[in-house]
Amino acid sequence: MSEQGLSERLGDYGSVRHWAIQSLFESLEDYSEGTVIVDAGARIVWINARYADRFGFADPAAAIGRQVEEVIPNSLMREVVTSGRPMLLDIMQTRQGTLVVTRLPLKDDQDQLVGAIGFALFDEVQSMSPLLAKFARLSEELVATRESLAQARRAKYTFDSFIGSSEAARALKHQAERAAQMDSPLLLLGETGTGKEVLAHAIHAASRRAHKPLVTINMAAIPETLLEAEFFGATAGAYTGADRKGRVGKFQLADGGTLFLDEIGDLPPALQAKLLRVLQDKEFEALGSNKVQHSDVRIIAATSVRLAEKVERGEFRADLFYRLNVLAIELPPLRDRLSDLAELCEALLAELAGNSAAGRYRLSAAALARLADYDWPGNVRELRNILERAIMLADTSVLDVADVVPLLSPASPPRFDAEEAAHSYQSAMAGFEAQLLRDALAACDGHVPSAAARLGIGRATLYKKLAALDIAPR
Repeated sequence: MSEQGLSERLGDYGSVRHWAIQSLFESLEDYSEGTVIVDAGARIVWINARYADRFGFADPAAAIGRQVEEVIPNSLMREVVTSGRPMLLDIMQTRQGTLVVTRLPLKDDQDQLVGAIGFALFDEVQSMSPLLAKFARLSEELVATRESLAQARRAKYTFDSFIGSSEAARALKHQAERAAQMDSPLLLLGETGTGKEVLAHAIHAASRRAHKPLVTINMAAIPETLLEAEFFGATAGAYTGADRKGRVGKFQLADGGTLFLDEIGDLPPALQAKLLRVLQDKEFEALGSNKVQHSDVRIIAATSVRLAEKVERGEFRADLFYRLNVLAIELPPLRDRLSDLAELCEALLAELAGNSAAGRYRLSAAALARLADYDWPGNVRELRNILERAIMLADTSVLDVADVVPLLSPASPPRFDAEEAAHSYQSAMAGFEAQLLRDALAACDGHVPSAAARLGIGRATLYKKLAALDIAPR
């Protein structure tokens, strides 16, 4: 058909389609290494001369009526006829070499399956080497990405990471080791900076779920409007700004493993009910979806607030609290295990020095005594911060009293008397937090997002804290 003749048929859909099909068949038959057609019983009804000759039939007519496997060993044409599904690209081994083939089902005018057609596109796999090379490269990148994600979701700490040999520390580890052997929800209680995240990682690492992911959600770091999608995932278009392909939630990512819910006390009331349903029914639905998904996840929740008091005030669901509180472990504050202070300082200084033996630091006996006389409102996190700042400012590898005392919060001088503790705790925490935020801002030249990342909190949370403490970023 000439170009002009095809243009004249622009309105004749059926005629153009019929012509295109015929032309396509002729082109494939001309340029491929072979073509074969079978009926519904997988008997050959047509085969071109080149293909017949490849399999030892000088006359194509001699192959007609035979079962396809008799002529073409290893052929999967019968599978296409049986299933009605095409095999768009496959590799077939023959005695004469390797063929890259395409197999398509054939249907009549009533859409009934009547047979199949196969084309041998190439007689050498090398013809597809660029495509195969690209596929291999993409496969390697996918494996590397999966390994990287798996590494990021493994436990970073073990029980050895929780430093301390005091009676309080030993009792805590014993409780945690027993909890690791169970699968019930676990609630970690304790002041900020006491090591709840370290303990959660250690429990997961010692559990039967250790080979599965450990996924963390920090309630205080995620905007309330995004928390449901963060928990359960979302279908494409489920909310304004949703990803085109949808979003995988943390419950799905943690399947078979552990989900660590940090600062559970900040969970909004609407999500408390949905979390309770997952804990009770072991199933959830993604945002914008009606498909129920099974949940096989162990929950470890942590909070630095008094959750029981929030329940009494009606700020946290009692039924969710009792469901999370099946097992509860309270981490002692640093001031209640000061016998661990020397061991903690040694471990933290070694960690801060990294792999450089020349850069190792130590505390003088007087400096350690002064630190032991401090109340530590920020616990181990505050201790680490002070030691890190002391290292940056010190002129020698031995940190003395003069190196650490100026870094202690002025709102929390030597240890509180018992009757003053309740009144002074809030001011101590406020002073420590204000200094911590100022130091983070100073280290990041006043750049709030960088300071938030350094502190491990959300940018919005940092802005709120700066406003509450009347601290203006530069």
